[in-house]
This record gives sequence, structure tokens and C-alpha cells, in this order.
Amino acid sequence: MAKILVTGGMGFIGSHTVVELVNAGYEPVIVDNLVNSHPKILEQLTRILGFKPAFYQLDLCDEHAVRSLSVAEPDIEGIIHFAAFKAVGESVQLPLKYYHNNFSSMLNLLEAYYGKPLNFVFSSSCTVYGQPDHLPVNENAPVKPAQSPYGNTKQIAEEILQDMIASGSNYKVVSLRYFNPVGAHDSALIGELPIGVPQNLVPFITQTAIGKREKITVFGDDYNTPDGSCIRDYIHVVDLAKAHVAALKLMEKPDYSGYDVFNIGTGNGTSVLEVIHAFERATNEKLNYQIGPRRGGDVEQVWGDVTKSTEKLHWKAELGIDEMMSSAWAWEKYLFENPL
Repeated sequence: MAKILVTGGMGFIGSHTVVELVNAGYEPVIVDNLVNSHPKILEQLTRILGFKPAFYQLDLCDEHAVRSLSVAEPDIEGIIHFAAFKAVGESVQLPLKYYHNNFSSMLNLLEAYYGKPLNFVFSSSCTVYGQPDHLPVNENAPVKPAQSPYGNTKQIAEEILQDMIASGSNYKVVSLRYFNPVGAHDSALIGELPIGVPQNLVPFITQTAIGKREKITVFGDDYNTPDGSCIRDYIHVVDLAKAHVAALKLMEKPDYSGYDVFNIGTGNGTSVLEVIHAFERATNEKLNYQIGPRRGGDVEQVWGDVTKSTEKLHWKAELGIDEMMSSAWAWEKYLFENPL
């Protein structure tokens, strides 16, 4: 049973990936500093899995702590690196915070395990494309100047990984450029759990529906889109989690070497207003929303061409927008009845 280190494994995508790793026969080892996650998620994972996964609470920006981890867990065969700050709007306001955290954490991790043959899955983002010239955007599209410091950290991190591979590292690397993860596990025991005011659309929707927020602000209705609101490719988090398992299996093949990148999305664009209406349709809950000004750092519209992921990664999204909204709502209701 291969042991896989999951950084940020108590977070939204990380916790769902831990479940899918176990389902696929891997042994996950979770690392998280709990800055943007809740310690009780470990209990929730234990309920889903039937056992308590290994967990280390540490800050990957602490070089000494990361080296101690590599000593404590020397037989790691793969790393899935989620740990990063990820709010586009906040990164515009606090760029140094994002550059320090997102680069230091990854570099410390790479250096601690450097020299060992290891499969590395990097949590990248469609933000590396900026505003694409053509849609849907594929992996060969030119990388545009990032629209936010967060997006820039993903662009530069991909360059770092490519340079490392070119230098002759023993690592194999896959970068997954995923689009907008939403939804929750069908148990409703784990889901998106923002600390403070949500920075992403769907948790703001569910918190408004449950009464925690007064109303939703749609940031702009004057974009060049059918209804004037931004368009994104929303993907169910369970589908996204399974893509990380597919990436590990790809790198385990003897003919795989070096570096590759894959879009992870549904291949369909959905506007902010369409998501709001999809939630109302899937849950029979009416939402209070208003139109506000545009938000700095937002790209007008982006969705992905996932042909390469289907053909080479042998992965494809299976769950639609209704499942995304209904599962996110089930998770929000669970939290309301069972506060963490």
C-alpha cells in the first residue's frame, strides 16, 4: 500500500482526496497547519473511513519542521501538494503574504524529499491562463500575465517544477490545473469550510440560504457574457479528488517520466447568476442577491478543454451542477445542526 503525503489534507479539496486515496487503496498521511481548516475534520474523516488517518500539524513554511517530517515519514512514495493560500481577492490586497506562504511551503517540501524517487501532484489552477484568447482553453494555450498574485504563485510554481525536472530530479510531476471546485461528499460529513467570510461563491450561497449571511453580492453584471456575470467551469469536489488519484496512477506507469499538466474541469462554462439559479432549482430555496461592482483580480470568463485529461489521464467529471448544489446544501445544513 503506497503511502501518500497530502499537504493541506484537512482542507476542502484535501479532505475529499484523502477519502478517494483510501478508496483506491493508498495510505494517506495528512499534513496541515490548520490555519484555513478545522481540527474536527479529522474526526469527520475518521467517521467516513472507519479509521483515523495519520496526521501531522505543522507549518510547511518552517524548514526545520518539514525536514523533521521527512525523517519521521521516509517511505513516502507520493506527495499531493494542496497547502497554499487561495483567495484571489485577498491576494490582491496582501500579495507578500501569498508569495511568502505559497513559495516557501512548496520549496521546503521539495528540498526535504529531494533525491528520492517520488511522484508529485501539484495543485495548480486555471488562473494560470489569465483571460484566454480562445475558449475552451487547452493546456497548450499561452500563459498570460496573471490577474492576481494568487494566480502568479501558481504560474511561477509550475515553472519551478519544470526547472526541477529539467535539472535531472528523480521526481515525476503532474500539475493539475483545476477550475472551480464546489459541492461536498455524499455523506455530508465533509465539505467546504471557509474561515470567516467566504471568499468563494458557493459557500456564500449556502450560508445566505441558511441565514448566516444577509445577501449575496454578484461582482459585476456588465461583463461580455450572456447575462453579464463572470463565467467559470464549476466541478464537483469528489470528481476533482478522483483526478488526483488518476494522476498518481499515471506516474506509476513505467513509461511516464518528467512533467505534464492537465485541465481538470467539466468543459462547460456556468455564469455566477446561473449558479445562483441552479442552487434555487436544486434545493427549492430562494436566494437574496444583489448586483455589485466588479472585483479586482477576477477574470471575465474561463472554462477548460478537458480532452487531454480524458484521453491521457483517463479521467472525466461525472457529476453535474445540480449534484454540486444539492450536496453543498446538505453539508451546510449538517453544519447548522452539528456545528464543528
